[in-house]
Amino acid sequence: MMRDLILRAAPLLALVALIVAISLLAGMADTVTTRRVILCLVNVVCVVGLYIFMGNSGVLNFSSVGFMAIGAYVAALLTMPAGPKGMFLPDLPVWLAATELPALAGPFLGALFCAIVALAVGLPIMRLSGIAAAIATFSLMFICYIVLGNWTSMTGGQISLMGLKSYVGLWTACAFAVGAVAVAFAYQETRWALALRASREDAVAARASGIRVARLRLGAFVLGAAVCGAGGALYGHFQGTLRVESFYLDPTFLLVTMLVVGGMRSLTGAVVGCLAISLLTEVLRLVEVGIPLPGTGAVVMVAPGFGDVVLAALMLLILLFRPNGITGGREILGNLAGSGHRHDQV
Repeated sequence: MMRDLILRAAPLLALVALIVAISLLAGMADTVTTRRVILCLVNVVCVVGLYIFMGNSGVLNFSSVGFMAIGAYVAALLTMPAGPKGMFLPDLPVWLAATELPALAGPFLGALFCAIVALAVGLPIMRLSGIAAAIATFSLMFICYIVLGNWTSMTGGQISLMGLKSYVGLWTACAFAVGAVAVAFAYQETRWALALRASREDAVAARASGIRVARLRLGAFVLGAAVCGAGGALYGHFQGTLRVESFYLDPTFLLVTMLVVGGMRSLTGAVVGCLAISLLTEVLRLVEVGIPLPGTGAVVMVAPGFGDVVLAALMLLILLFRPNGITGGREILGNLAGSGHRHDQV
């Protein structure tokens, strides 16, 4: 029985080992590289949160960045010192202005608040399917952006909110990335996730079999929103400053690209896609700045925006020639445990 349990958990153990190995290597690198890896690990949390709903349900979801923004601002409001809070947000309610919780409470409280919001808005949205559901989640992201960007007394509106406690280091980000992967893996092994994946393949047949599709989608939506909220809180505290522009179309496109390129039907795809796109975007950023060729005096440089074009083209190529992504919808080492770890079929 213990052997079967270990084999069943092989994909989780392999992903944890991969994340820890990357963190160990980053710890020996320079400061700039280390910060890039920290941001990559924060993105892992967010992409995994996106996978929990989108990967298991098959419903296109654009709202994850909105929940990241909610989690980031909730964590900031509850953990910021009174001095910066009074300076940037002088119109806060007295009780909130005086609240200063431990910094590490921020991601968990942000996740809890996002789960509550997702439960409220998800009740009607999860009854939709196809393009209607995708448009609804995009509208939800847009609503989050508009509300946070104009609620001046609570969020500062369009100004940068500074003074956040900087506690998100390499191993903090690593721990949360491992935690997010563990939560997603534990969820996808449940009978609810299995039933949800069945509805992903054929919603009509699933409903005919007694599967309550809307309820299962709502559960995954709430859990995914909570994970994204924690990721947003980590992002804010890592940057040390918040601005609503950081949670709009660019990160929305980036997170969806990471999941699609890696393979949206497996947890391994979410992690691998995040790592691959993070590496690619860093290379493209260096090329846009200019890379000198040793011994020639020449500089390799491309026009600004070239990186966005490459990412869009890459996602298009993946959709055309490998729709299941890099991983093909399979979990790493999933063959050790049999067919239970292949999620492109149910």
